[in-house]
Amino acid sequence: MPGPTADTTGAQSTLSRPSDLTGIGRTGVVVLGGLVALGPLTTDLYLPALPALTADLHTNPAATQLTLTFSLLGVAAGQLLFGPLSDRLGRRRPLLAGLLVYSAATLLCLLATTLPLLVAGRFLQGMAGAAGLVIGRAIARDRYDGVAVVRFLASIGLISGLAPMFAPLLGAQLLRVTNWRGTFAALGVLGLLLTVFAFVSLRETLLPADRHGGGLAATLRTIGRLLRDIRFLGLVLTSSFAFGALFAYISGSSFVLQQVYGVSPQTYSLLFGVNSFAIVGMTQLNGRLLAHRFSARALMTAGLAVGAVAAVVLLLLTGVWDLGLAGFCPPVFVMMASMGVVLPNSAAQALTMVEPAAAGSASALLGVGTFLCGGLVAPLSSAGGEPSASVLGAVVLGCSALAGTAYLLLCRPWRVAV
Repeated sequence: MPGPTADTTGAQSTLSRPSDLTGIGRTGVVVLGGLVALGPLTTDLYLPALPALTADLHTNPAATQLTLTFSLLGVAAGQLLFGPLSDRLGRRRPLLAGLLVYSAATLLCLLATTLPLLVAGRFLQGMAGAAGLVIGRAIARDRYDGVAVVRFLASIGLISGLAPMFAPLLGAQLLRVTNWRGTFAALGVLGLLLTVFAFVSLRETLLPADRHGGGLAATLRTIGRLLRDIRFLGLVLTSSFAFGALFAYISGSSFVLQQVYGVSPQTYSLLFGVNSFAIVGMTQLNGRLLAHRFSARALMTAGLAVGAVAAVVLLLLTGVWDLGLAGFCPPVFVMMASMGVVLPNSAAQALTMVEPAAAGSASALLGVGTFLCGGLVAPLSSAGGEPSASVLGAVVLGCSALAGTAYLLLCRPWRVAV
């Protein structure tokens, strides 16, 4: 890793102190946390309104979930655009451009009168919002290495992790005074505020000497080189399938909890917040304690095993014995907690395998895999046209099994020392 240098603003970098968060600054950490949080806020804020949106646009739950699918597909496409672009142009300019486009796309969602128009707006919204997610991870690689990357991801994860906890709560409260369009108005305001804060607070972290040129051909060569690395590919697939299990719950829980188990939007948002606390809490425990005491290999193996067991229990308690809400919530909580170990460790391992000049492309591949898998899984949680807890459980189990298989077969953790 390069020694201390001056960044493009003349500020002294702290690459020689990888454990010190002053390399980006406390304000920068908060802003980056907000940028990364924009993704889950975009996804989760309107979840309590999905049944009402379905009725308002005269469609069905499976069709409505296409707004989630195309949002995630947009995030996947956006990371392929903004990740390599930030490797060539630096982190700051692509980030600001993405935020401006995000605000415009949110306005399109707000004004949509048909489901196809809303789906198109959601795709653009996800694509532009991906800038904060992919560039935030690349900035982490610019400044930190090894366990310090895990610590940094935990720091911004604490902020961004609060988003899925409070977004449904906020969305449910917004529904008391407005309709589903009001949630998009709130997202539009947030996008503009983040644009201003990013412009004022974030400095460039990728020095001109570390950027790569060569245009599209060089980008494709970098991506090809990364995908030919079997261990890197294994970490991407593990992260992707694990996120698929997580998003099966995110996309299907609104319908299952409200229409199958009959809870109110406010109760749904509380349950969603409790489960989100599981992943946030474990992310913090992982970054601040576990990563210093156990190898990433051990943490990944344990997290995947616990997630798979929780998925089996979820399917049994909803599909075989049908214990109702009492059988649905506990295994979901455990599954969400396991994601707080699997997702940050897989990302940190993958990012530390690459040089800073390829961090944007590596981050993009991680993001494309996770959000593409999430987008494809979203409609499956309502397969058959009607919400079903057992169907959701089956999808979660399938994704968990694929994540564990990818990690064992491609990463071969018994051969890796860290």
